[in-house]
Amino acid sequence: MEYGLLGIIILIADIYAIYQTLTSPASTVAKIVWTLVILLLPVLGFIAWLVAGPRGRAAHV
Repeated sequence: MEYGLLGIIILIADIYAIYQTLTSPASTVAKIVWTLVILLLPVLGFIAWLVAGPRGRAAHV
């Protein structure tokens, strides 16, 4: 049961990271590379994205 909850948390984090990557102003190649890294290495890819990945556009209030 614990692993199922952890898996859902990782899935949500990865979906968030992919969304942020795809909506970022980065180049298309960078978006593809980051998306593949996140998909192929879910935990390590997410951590790498947190440290060095492109960010989505900031909301202006």
